[in-house]
Amino acid sequence: MGTDQHTPASPRAARIEEMRRAERARARRNRVLAVAASVVVVAGLVVGGVALVRSQSDPGKDKDTAASGDAKGGSGHFTTGADGVRTWSGKLSRTHVSTKVTYPMHPPVGGNHNPVWLNCNGDVYKEPVRDENAVHALEHGAVWVTYTDKAKKADVDALAAKVKRTPYSLMSPYADQDAPLILSAWGHQVGVKSASDPEVDKFFAAYVQGKQTPEPGASCTGGVMK
Repeated sequence: MGTDQHTPASPRAARIEEMRRAERARARRNRVLAVAASVVVVAGLVVGGVALVRSQSDPGKDKDTAASGDAKGGSGHFTTGADGVRTWSGKLSRTHVSTKVTYPMHPPVGGNHNPVWLNCNGDVYKEPVRDENAVHALEHGAVWVTYTDKAKKADVDALAAKVKRTPYSLMSPYADQDAPLILSAWGHQVGVKSASDPEVDKFFAAYVQGKQTPEPGASCTGGVMK
Protein backbone atom coordinates (compact mmCIF):
# COMPACT_ATOMS: atom_id res chain seq x y z
CA MET A 1 0.00 0.00 0.00
CA GLY A 2 2.88 2.35 -0.77
CA THR A 3 2.35 5.85 -2.05
CA ASP A 4 3.66 7.00 -5.44
CA GLN A 5 5.69 10.08 -4.69
CA HIS A 6 5.13 11.43 -8.23
CA THR A 7 1.35 11.21 -8.17
CA PRO A 8 -0.35 14.66 -7.97
CA ALA A 9 -2.15 15.35 -4.73
CA SER A 10 -5.60 13.77 -4.78
CA PRO A 11 -8.71 15.42 -3.31
CA ARG A 12 -8.47 12.97 -0.42
CA ALA A 13 -4.81 13.87 0.20
CA ALA A 14 -5.77 17.54 0.20
CA ARG A 15 -8.56 16.79 2.68
CA ILE A 16 -6.15 14.95 4.99
CA GLU A 17 -3.67 17.84 4.85
CA GLU A 18 -6.48 20.26 5.65
CA MET A 19 -7.45 18.13 8.67
CA ARG A 20 -3.81 18.12 9.82
CA ARG A 21 -3.70 21.94 9.70
CA ALA A 22 -6.98 22.18 11.56
CA GLU A 23 -5.72 19.72 14.18
CA ARG A 24 -2.56 21.79 14.77
CA ALA A 25 -4.68 24.92 15.14
CA ARG A 26 -6.95 23.17 17.65
CA ALA A 27 -3.91 22.04 19.63
CA ARG A 28 -2.71 25.64 19.93
CA ARG A 29 -6.16 26.78 21.04
CA ASN A 30 -6.32 23.96 23.58
CA ARG A 31 -3.12 25.16 25.25
CA VAL A 32 -4.64 28.61 25.71
CA LEU A 33 -7.94 27.21 26.92
CA ALA A 34 -6.18 24.95 29.42
CA VAL A 35 -5.09 27.96 31.46
CA ALA A 36 -8.61 29.37 31.52
CA ALA A 37 -10.03 25.95 32.32
CA SER A 38 -7.89 25.67 35.46
CA VAL A 39 -9.59 28.76 36.84
CA VAL A 40 -13.00 27.33 36.03
CA VAL A 41 -12.12 24.05 37.75
CA VAL A 42 -11.31 25.80 41.01
CA ALA A 43 -14.60 27.65 40.90
CA GLY A 44 -16.40 24.45 40.02
CA LEU A 45 -14.93 22.62 43.01
CA VAL A 46 -16.32 25.27 45.32
CA VAL A 47 -19.78 25.11 43.75
CA GLY A 48 -19.69 21.33 43.63
CA GLY A 49 -18.82 21.14 47.31
CA VAL A 50 -21.84 23.24 48.19
CA ALA A 51 -24.07 21.07 46.02
CA LEU A 52 -22.73 17.90 47.63
CA VAL A 53 -23.47 19.17 51.12
CA ARG A 54 -26.99 20.07 50.07
CA SER A 55 -27.65 16.71 48.45
CA GLN A 56 -26.39 14.81 51.49
CA SER A 57 -28.56 16.88 53.79
CA ASP A 58 -31.70 16.07 51.79
CA PRO A 59 -32.76 12.48 52.64
CA GLY A 60 -35.68 12.66 50.22
CA LYS A 61 -33.54 13.39 47.16
CA ASP A 62 -33.40 10.62 44.52
CA LYS A 63 -30.06 8.97 43.88
CA ASP A 64 -28.21 9.84 40.68
CA THR A 65 -29.96 7.73 38.04
CA ALA A 66 -26.95 7.97 35.69
CA ALA A 67 -24.96 5.76 38.03
CA SER A 68 -27.27 2.81 37.37
CA GLY A 69 -26.64 2.95 33.63
CA ASP A 70 -23.01 3.98 33.39
CA ALA A 71 -21.79 0.40 32.93
CA LYS A 72 -23.93 -0.16 29.84
CA GLY A 73 -22.45 0.16 26.38
CA GLY A 74 -25.76 0.18 24.52
CA SER A 75 -28.28 -2.32 23.23
CA GLY A 76 -29.07 -3.75 19.81
CA HIS A 77 -27.34 -5.93 17.24
CA PHE A 78 -25.29 -5.81 14.05
CA THR A 79 -26.79 -6.03 10.56
CA THR A 80 -24.42 -6.84 7.71
CA GLY A 81 -24.57 -5.01 4.40
CA ALA A 82 -23.71 -6.36 0.96
CA ASP A 83 -20.23 -4.87 1.28
CA GLY A 84 -19.60 -6.78 4.51
CA VAL A 85 -19.78 -3.70 6.72
CA ARG A 86 -21.71 -4.37 9.90
CA THR A 87 -23.91 -1.56 11.16
CA TRP A 88 -25.14 -1.43 14.74
CA SER A 89 -28.92 -1.39 14.89
CA GLY A 90 -29.94 -0.02 18.24
CA LYS A 91 -29.12 2.66 20.73
CA LEU A 92 -25.51 3.69 21.34
CA SER A 93 -25.42 5.78 24.51
CA ARG A 94 -22.96 8.66 24.72
CA THR A 95 -22.74 9.37 28.45
CA HIS A 96 -19.32 10.18 29.88
CA VAL A 97 -18.48 7.77 32.69
CA SER A 98 -15.41 7.07 34.79
CA THR A 99 -16.21 3.40 35.35
CA LYS A 100 -15.47 0.36 33.19
CA VAL A 101 -18.16 -0.19 30.54
CA THR A 102 -19.52 -3.58 29.47
CA TYR A 103 -19.91 -3.32 25.71
CA PRO A 104 -22.16 -5.68 23.71
CA MET A 105 -19.64 -5.91 20.87
CA HIS A 106 -15.86 -6.33 20.56
CA PRO A 107 -14.20 -4.09 19.67
CA PRO A 108 -16.91 -1.63 20.69
CA VAL A 109 -18.33 0.74 18.08
CA GLY A 110 -20.01 3.14 20.49
CA GLY A 111 -21.73 3.49 23.82
CA ASN A 112 -20.94 5.21 27.10
CA HIS A 113 -17.27 6.09 27.35
CA ASN A 114 -14.55 7.79 29.34
CA PRO A 115 -14.56 11.62 29.36
CA VAL A 116 -11.02 11.60 27.89
CA TRP A 117 -10.53 10.37 24.35
CA LEU A 118 -7.63 8.26 23.12
CA ASN A 119 -5.27 10.21 20.89
CA CYS A 120 -6.19 9.32 17.32
CA ASN A 121 -4.06 11.54 15.12
CA GLY A 122 -2.51 8.61 13.26
CA ASP A 123 -1.47 6.98 16.55
CA VAL A 124 -0.29 3.35 16.51
CA TYR A 125 -0.29 1.62 19.91
CA LYS A 126 1.80 -1.50 20.48
CA GLU A 127 -0.13 -2.50 23.59
CA PRO A 128 -3.92 -2.90 24.16
CA VAL A 129 -5.78 0.31 24.98
CA ARG A 130 -8.82 0.99 27.12
CA ASP A 131 -12.09 0.49 25.26
CA GLU A 132 -13.66 3.45 27.03
CA ASN A 133 -11.04 5.90 25.73
CA ALA A 134 -11.02 4.41 22.23
CA VAL A 135 -14.81 4.71 21.95
CA HIS A 136 -14.50 8.42 22.71
CA ALA A 137 -12.08 8.65 19.76
CA LEU A 138 -14.71 7.00 17.55
CA GLU A 139 -17.18 9.64 18.71
CA HIS A 140 -14.77 12.22 17.29
CA GLY A 141 -14.86 10.52 13.89
CA ALA A 142 -11.82 8.25 14.08
CA VAL A 143 -11.36 4.83 12.48
CA TRP A 144 -9.89 2.26 14.86
CA VAL A 145 -7.83 -0.60 13.37
CA THR A 146 -7.45 -3.63 15.64
CA TYR A 147 -5.68 -6.96 15.21
CA THR A 148 -5.06 -10.25 17.01
CA ASP A 149 -1.90 -12.31 17.24
CA LYS A 150 -3.23 -14.34 14.28
CA ALA A 151 -2.82 -11.39 11.92
CA LYS A 152 0.17 -11.55 9.57
CA LYS A 153 3.02 -9.22 10.47
CA ALA A 154 3.13 -7.83 6.93
CA ASP A 155 -0.55 -6.83 7.19
CA VAL A 156 -0.07 -5.28 10.62
CA ASP A 157 2.92 -3.27 9.37
CA ALA A 158 1.08 -2.09 6.24
CA LEU A 159 -1.99 -1.02 8.20
CA ALA A 160 0.19 0.73 10.77
CA ALA A 161 1.81 2.73 7.97
CA LYS A 162 -1.61 3.72 6.64
CA VAL A 163 -2.80 4.82 10.07
CA LYS A 164 0.34 6.87 10.70
CA ARG A 165 -0.35 8.97 7.61
CA THR A 166 -4.09 9.35 8.29
CA PRO A 167 -5.41 11.88 10.82
CA TYR A 168 -8.44 10.66 12.77
CA SER A 169 -7.27 7.07 12.88
CA LEU A 170 -5.60 4.82 15.43
CA MET A 171 -4.47 1.22 15.75
CA SER A 172 -3.93 -1.24 18.59
CA PRO A 173 -3.85 -4.98 19.31
CA TYR A 174 -7.15 -6.47 20.48
CA ALA A 175 -7.37 -10.08 21.62
CA ASP A 176 -11.14 -10.38 22.12
CA GLN A 177 -12.39 -10.09 18.52
CA ASP A 178 -13.67 -12.65 16.04
CA ALA A 179 -11.33 -11.85 13.12
CA PRO A 180 -7.58 -11.18 12.87
CA LEU A 181 -8.10 -7.72 11.32
CA ILE A 182 -11.04 -5.41 12.10
CA LEU A 183 -11.77 -1.78 11.29
CA SER A 184 -14.25 0.11 13.48
CA ALA A 185 -15.98 3.48 13.39
CA TRP A 186 -18.89 4.85 15.42
CA GLY A 187 -21.73 2.39 14.77
CA HIS A 188 -19.87 0.53 12.00
CA GLN A 189 -17.36 -2.31 11.73
CA VAL A 190 -15.83 -4.60 9.12
CA GLY A 191 -13.42 -7.52 9.14
CA VAL A 192 -10.82 -7.50 6.36
CA LYS A 193 -8.76 -10.36 4.93
CA SER A 194 -5.52 -8.40 4.59
CA ALA A 195 -4.06 -4.92 4.41
CA SER A 196 -4.57 -5.00 0.63
CA ASP A 197 -8.27 -5.84 0.93
CA PRO A 198 -10.15 -3.16 -1.10
CA GLU A 199 -12.49 -2.70 1.85
CA VAL A 200 -9.68 -1.05 3.83
CA ASP A 201 -9.51 2.02 1.61
CA LYS A 202 -13.30 2.08 1.21
CA PHE A 203 -13.84 2.02 4.97
CA PHE A 204 -11.31 4.77 5.62
CA ALA A 205 -12.81 6.91 2.85
CA ALA A 206 -16.34 6.48 4.20
CA TYR A 207 -15.80 6.71 7.95
CA VAL A 208 -12.78 8.91 8.73
CA GLN A 209 -14.76 11.99 9.82
CA GLY A 210 -17.70 10.39 8.01
CA LYS A 211 -21.42 11.08 8.24
CA GLN A 212 -21.71 8.72 11.21
CA THR A 213 -19.52 10.97 13.38
CA PRO A 214 -21.42 12.27 16.44
CA GLU A 215 -18.89 15.07 17.04
CA PRO A 216 -17.29 15.99 13.69
CA GLY A 217 -14.16 18.10 13.95
CA ALA A 218 -13.58 17.33 17.63
CA SER A 219 -9.92 16.98 18.58
CA CYS A 220 -7.87 13.80 18.17
CA THR A 221 -4.96 15.15 20.21
CA GLY A 222 -4.72 16.29 23.81
CA GLY A 223 -6.32 13.11 25.17
CA VAL A 224 -4.63 10.03 26.62
CA MET A 225 -1.87 8.20 24.80
CA LYS A 226 -2.47 4.63 25.99
